[in-house]
Amino acid sequence: MFAKQHERAHLDANCEEWTFSWWDEDQAIAGYTSYRLLGQSDAWYCWGLWRPDAPLLHITEFEIPRRSDPMIAKASALWAEYTCDSPFEQWSLGNETYAVELEDPQDALGLAYGNAVPIASDLEWYANGEIEFIVDGYQQSGVLLGAIETLGGTIEISEIRAARTHRWTAEATLPPAMSGKVVAHLGPRLPFKFPTGDVLDLVLTVDGWVTQ
Repeated sequence: MFAKQHERAHLDANCEEWTFSWWDEDQAIAGYTSYRLLGQSDAWYCWGLWRPDAPLLHITEFEIPRRSDPMIAKASALWAEYTCDSPFEQWSLGNETYAVELEDPQDALGLAYGNAVPIASDLEWYANGEIEFIVDGYQQSGVLLGAIETLGGTIEISEIRAARTHRWTAEATLPPAMSGKVVAHLGPRLPFKFPTGDVLDLVLTVDGWVTQ
């Protein structure tokens, strides 16, 4: 059974990760973010936003020094924060940084070169289901709302479906958190490549992001 303190960072974990994903059932907008603590000194941050007829907004930062508050990520031109407002009920997700515009999602698995644009997001996640056990932690369904500031204007998100995971382990790493798998998917895609060479290749279905 998980208690409120399990929402926080575990000091004895060698690898710990929080993920949040969100999607509109009409596929008008969808996104994903993850924050991973590695050992006692480093962190990884990923964030992506998909919209039809618009470049993919893509952020990765793999050289984040740990701070006294491990849920605040600061690196060159990056600020991001995951805040647990109420355990198992509400989280706030914010960032101010630059995203790379990618016309082809496949570019995210290469050098991810593209036009760098300023971005700031203020998102709120609210639970609408109980936590469910998964390997190394738990997952929970919810809704997400908020605003994303871009050069093209403010993207308003009004209560769309969302989900989150939280996992930790004494091992050096964790496998991808996303469940489900599809083959030969031609719809919306949001890939990430990590320094280890591992790839998280997300594709969007009516029930959210899954891997391919």
